Amino acid sequence: MKYTKTKEMLNQAVADLTQLKTIVRQQHWYMRGAEFLKLHPYLDDVMDELDEQRDLIAERLITIDGSPYSSLQEVLDHTKIKAEAGKWGVPTPERFATIVAGYRVIEKDYEDGIKAADSEDDYSSSDILTTCHNDIEKRIWMMQAELDKAPEIDN
Repeated sequence: MKYTKTKEMLNQAVADLTQLKTIVRQQHWYMRGAEFLKLHPYLDDVMDELDEQRDLIAERLITIDGSPYSSLQEVLDHTKIKAEAGKWGVPTPERFATIVAGYRVIEKDYEDGIKAADSEDDYSSSDILTTCHNDIEKRIWMMQAELDKAPEIDN
């Protein structure tokens, strides 16, 4: 089979992007406080970006004859991002730290996917993942800046 490892890595990204979007949605719904008016719309943008990346990656997976995870059960069975029930009263820095932790999983997914795609000469998938990786690193930087922290990007 062609692109076996790449397909596996793309599907891992689909599962983790789906789970991270759910976590961002949860933080979005359970947010209250002085920063609400600023951060609530920001998280809408974050969710839109995650959706765009997931769709792009799933469509690439289909293009190379793969089958993206498309049910909640498949996502739950394959995601590496832990789910927890939503809670009120969580301070914004803790909410953002939860989101950043999910982004770091996606960052690793993309790095592993780039390596797999390159090793299988699938340069189109590698290019897509590289672009998405750059966007993820920028989000990590921005959220870390909101937390008054350095991006801590390890390349």
